[in-house]
Amino acid sequence: MSAPGALVPTPPAARIARTLALLLLATLGLVFTAWHVARFSPATALIACVVGLAPWLFVVGGLRRGQPASYLAALLLTTPYLGYGLMEVLANPGARHYATAMVFIAFALAVTLVACLRLNRPRVQALP
Repeated sequence: MSAPGALVPTPPAARIARTLALLLLATLGLVFTAWHVARFSPATALIACVVGLAPWLFVVGGLRRGQPASYLAALLLTTPYLGYGLMEVLANPGARHYATAMVFIAFALAVTLVACLRLNRPRVQALP
């Protein structure tokens, strides 16, 4: 038995949630890119994809390492995708398929990031 007050190792559920969050992030990036490549000229699509995906480059390393601050930053970065996708679902009938997929993926990513934050809380073994 370990000493009282020792940190408990990360549970397998936290590793699964972290992997799921990274997969959902990759899927969100692919849907966002595919939507803008199909919608705009190549130069405009490149600019939209760089502006839309560049902030994720700052947090993906922290997500891979399981840093809580990166999960929080990623959760904040997910909200514009929810708003943008919801706006396009309501206003643009031609983009409903991409926008609907983006809303569902962004929502699933947000829920997964919250689960990662909850599962990665530091646990201290109870004193006897």
